[in-house]
Amino acid sequence: MKKRMIVAASGASGSPLLIQCLKIIREDGFFETDLIMSEGAKVTLKHETDMTVEEVYALADHVYEPGQIGEKPASGSYRTEGMLIVPCSMKTLAGICGGYAQSLLLRAADVTIKEQRTLVLAARETPLSAIHLRNLHELSMLPGVRIIPPMLTYYIRPKTVEEMTYHTAAKLLEPFGIEAPDYKRWEGIG
Repeated sequence: MKKRMIVAASGASGSPLLIQCLKIIREDGFFETDLIMSEGAKVTLKHETDMTVEEVYALADHVYEPGQIGEKPASGSYRTEGMLIVPCSMKTLAGICGGYAQSLLLRAADVTIKEQRTLVLAARETPLSAIHLRNLHELSMLPGVRIIPPMLTYYIRPKTVEEMTYHTAAKLLEPFGIEAPDYKRWEGIG
């Protein structure tokens, strides 16, 4: 039986990261995905990629709309390995930090925290305000919460944006035990 993972996207920039994460998870073969995309994420997708929402949905095993607050990911009895929010806007982050679970995306994150499952937040904003930093700090103190901002990595000597996207997606999935086949780890100086 495959492990379950909730993958969500909010309206921040980063749609290519969402797509790459879904592809790596599918290639891994040990997980099935429940996808939740906010309305903002759908709008951002149109600006950042040539993919349609339906094409992104096809990369997931199950798809839920944010307004479906009573669906499986809203319950702690729905067993998952955790949740990845990629990208995670500061609005979504603030909602999670404040326990404001008014959508399925926010409720699923709330459940992930209360069940102490892995919650990975690809926090996406720059520059960061004092409010953003406070919310990030508060969430970083909770068991199971990992904040992994999509940062550029140069030690891999990327030649394309796609290589950088792949590397970042692989880092986002590492806390779930997913090892992307082309992920290049730091090998040290010596």
